[in-house]
Amino acid sequence: MFNVEITGEFIAFFVFAAIMIGGAVLVISLEKVVHMVISMAAVFLGLAGLYVLLEAEFVAFVQVLIYAGAVSVLMIFGIMMTKHHGESAEPARPLHEVLVAVGALSLFGLLFYAIRTSTFPDAAPIQGGEDNTMAIGQLLFSGYIVPFELLSILLTVAFIGAIVIAKKEAD
Repeated sequence: MFNVEITGEFIAFFVFAAIMIGGAVLVISLEKVVHMVISMAAVFLGLAGLYVLLEAEFVAFVQVLIYAGAVSVLMIFGIMMTKHHGESAEPARPLHEVLVAVGALSLFGLLFYAIRTSTFPDAAPIQGGEDNTMAIGQLLFSGYIVPFELLSILLTVAFIGAIVIAKKEAD
């Protein structure tokens, strides 16, 4: 039925996928926010592993550096530095949980059917030895310089806004 060659890349894909799915499930099921952030960092690391499998090493490096490192640390600092008044636990709703499970299984079935019935074109051979980091840098600082600078301004404004909000909350 399935003609699959089991290689190291195949196994690595499923290991990274299991890390990401496990981390995502833990993010939505854990109660302590710090544990949620650590689980989310596991998802980011699994995604970086998938980028390595796709031979996008620069994107994997940026994923680890920015998301798994900086964003996770910033979220933990944000959690630790804000005041949390008694967080009340939501009452259990079994009907809601059953409906969510049925919806998730339906979505899985629909996606499985769509993937199994789709025909995909043959992949082009991979050209090895290219320096994709240099190509990304040249493209970023030549063709996409204006969006790059606008993004830096947007991040600066967001950072200043976060400081203003934190300052108002402290007073």
